[in-house]
Amino acid sequence: MKVYEIPAGASGIDALRQVERPDPEPGPGQVLVRVRAASLNYRDQAVITGNYFGGVVSRDTIPLSDGAGEVVAIGRGVTRVSTGDRLAGTFFLGYVDGPPAGPYAARGAPPADGMLAEYALLDEQDAVRIPPSLSFEEAATLPCAAVTTWHALLETCGVQPGDTVLALGTGGVATFALLFARTAGARVILTSSSDEKLERARGLGAWGGINYRRHPDWEQKVRELTDGAGATYVVETGGPGTLAKSMQALAYGGKVALIGVLAGLTGDTNPHPLMLKGASLHGIFVGNRAMFERMNRAIEVNGLKPVIDRVFDFDEAQQAYRYQQSASLFGKVVIRI
Repeated sequence: MKVYEIPAGASGIDALRQVERPDPEPGPGQVLVRVRAASLNYRDQAVITGNYFGGVVSRDTIPLSDGAGEVVAIGRGVTRVSTGDRLAGTFFLGYVDGPPAGPYAARGAPPADGMLAEYALLDEQDAVRIPPSLSFEEAATLPCAAVTTWHALLETCGVQPGDTVLALGTGGVATFALLFARTAGARVILTSSSDEKLERARGLGAWGGINYRRHPDWEQKVRELTDGAGATYVVETGGPGTLAKSMQALAYGGKVALIGVLAGLTGDTNPHPLMLKGASLHGIFVGNRAMFERMNRAIEVNGLKPVIDRVFDFDEAQQAYRYQQSASLFGKVVIRI
């Protein structure tokens, strides 16, 4: 089969290579999936540049945690799925339900290969049926960004009608925050450096948009838009680089869902504003299989469609990585396999 590998010790996109590997066969409890599409997350940029947890990859690794396809073979003892089922793999291996019991291996970084391949082996416990209404390309966007956002807004924050949700940027997590929060009846504010992208967000139902280049003190703009109240919940993807502003933008009794570190690892992380507001900070690291399944039911019932910016062919994987780094990104980048 054709796969992409990040070679051991790689530190950049140029190292990504397409190679041949033997076709896998499912063992006991495993299913073989013909992968039809995979999608990129910012985490995948960190893995390929050697900036993810643990540094550069220690062995040749198939990248990308997110992918979807159909089952073409099952191993002995498999009962949860059948040949022909349309599936996605979970981000974490072996994390079925409940609070995390410790660190879990995650697909697309050692020790677990990812989904940028013609075939992938999944443990049946890590397989999730995808919503019938979604294409493989749309379903491939779900395992990381969508589950993370669902975990933050619905499982942790419990977003309700009338709440205000602030999401930073217009990437995958932000656009899923827009979809999920709007479906729950909340109003959504997004930030961006592009007025064009903010206008696109309004077309998808965003209530407000803030150009952070024009308004570098965007936390004040959030309070202005909300008549001084602030955002009930903040989907915080910037990390220490933006956390201080997110805490200032937060309403009394609100919650910051800390998801990423896109704005860097340094900045003001003084938690004093949370104390004054009776607010809280909750760390979110993707989620478990049960969350994924609940989210899929909500997607199907509400007819939600993930926001896909561009779809690349399998031979264009390097271009897909580079496009995801570009300032024009709005939503998700997908590779068709």
